[in-house]
Amino acid sequence: MAKKKTKTSLYDSVEYLNSTKAISAYMEEALETKDPAFIAKALGTIARARGMSQTAKKAGLSRESLYKALSKEGNPEFSTIMRVMHALGLQFSVTSI
Repeated sequence: MAKKKTKTSLYDSVEYLNSTKAISAYMEEALETKDPAFIAKALGTIARARGMSQTAKKAGLSRESLYKALSKEGNPEFSTIMRVMHALGLQFSVTSI
């Protein structure tokens, strides 16, 4: 008897970032990792969910440079992170730990 093959697809967080509440929760979880590369990648995922071209335009960047900065290998400057956060309608909040 032949084995049945299971079809799978790649997981993409973008599919679940369809509300401001989901985006906020996703970013909060990313920040809790304290991993700068993961945080930048999470911003890239949110930018894809909101529309990369539109986010790049609002941030004053080219789409290509935004993809590169927020990729797994990217190392964006803090000013770029701030511009992208603003373009996405997000802001950092400070609390005591």
